[in-house]
Amino acid sequence: MSKVILITGGSSGIGKSIGTFLHQKGYVVYGTSRNPNQVKDSVFPLLQLDVRDVNSIESAISKLIHKEGKLDVVINNAGVGITGPLEEIPTQEIKNNFETNFFGPIEVIKAVLPQMRSQQSGLIINITSIAGYMGLPYRSVYSASKGALEIITEAIRMEVKSFGIELTNVAPGDFATNIASGRYHAPLNDDSAYSIPYGNSLKMMDEHVDSGSNPDEMAFAIHKIIETSKPNVHYKVGSFLQRFSVVLKRILPDKMYEKMLMKHYKL
Repeated sequence: MSKVILITGGSSGIGKSIGTFLHQKGYVVYGTSRNPNQVKDSVFPLLQLDVRDVNSIESAISKLIHKEGKLDVVINNAGVGITGPLEEIPTQEIKNNFETNFFGPIEVIKAVLPQMRSQQSGLIINITSIAGYMGLPYRSVYSASKGALEIITEAIRMEVKSFGIELTNVAPGDFATNIASGRYHAPLNDDSAYSIPYGNSLKMMDEHVDSGSNPDEMAFAIHKIIETSKPNVHYKVGSFLQRFSVVLKRILPDKMYEKMLMKHYKL
């Protein structure tokens, strides 16, 4: 029997690329969207699900399991970006970001674990970010929410291993998707003390996304992980420099690494 796969945030970007590729490989793929009726070009079915709404999470997963009888792989892909000087980001926007990037995946995990435990098998893949390995200027909240998901995955992985359930993180670098359009931007105000460095950093971020890698690379990586019997704890997918930045974080003294980042962002 083909594996049954659920991908949150499967209507666009990386999630759509992953879902399309896995569908072509013969898996039974379901994606999710907050408004699936507005998506007309998906080659796999989309379930209505908002990761900020526990009831919608439980309803979607219940429908899927009722129809398919099992759930083999869950890919926590839904996420949103956020930029700005921390001082100028409204606290509610910080909470909103964590609701989607951190608490949402946790609720999805909690909702699927009983089924996977009863099957004595399952794989949960959390899509994090290379930005979660380091505090990036003007992306502090995003780095924090993705970093938190990386760490909690390490813990849950040990808690559920005896049930035959595997968890792993996949941290992408910059990919050419529409993430910038859905990102919360703290307003770029001329009278702000941060206007010049934030403006320069924001321009650089958008350029990195526009010139990013093909999201199909993520699809290839996810497919390989699904076919691996014992997945690693962490995977990084992106350019060599982006992946190497994580290595440098481990080996360089903190202040030297900070100086390197500040030079990169022209701070």
